[in-house]
Amino acid sequence: MQEFIEFIQSNSALVVANPAAFATFAALFGGAGFAVGRYFLTERIANLESRIARRDEEITDLKAKQKAPEPEVPVPLFEMTEVLPPAPLNFNRLLVQRKDSLHVG
Repeated sequence: MQEFIEFIQSNSALVVANPAAFATFAALFGGAGFAVGRYFLTERIANLESRIARRDEEITDLKAKQKAPEPEVPVPLFEMTEVLPPAPLNFNRLLVQRKDSLHVG
């Protein structure tokens, strides 16, 4: 950048003598540089824009999921049933029942 400033200072007499030509060439070269840069960066700009659009879609999807609670999935009946072992035998009760059921007489 310093070299460019020194170049302008050393040729300032030429710039002052023809300011219209200097301004015209500055606009032409500046515009051409911008156009070439824009041409080469168009793909990168498009890629970044598509990434932004995809992120926006993901954000709206996540916000929609956050607002709507998920319905509970019903548990199938066979998973809800509990298999219990048989009740233990009570021999005393059996003896009492047997004595009660025997009627002599």
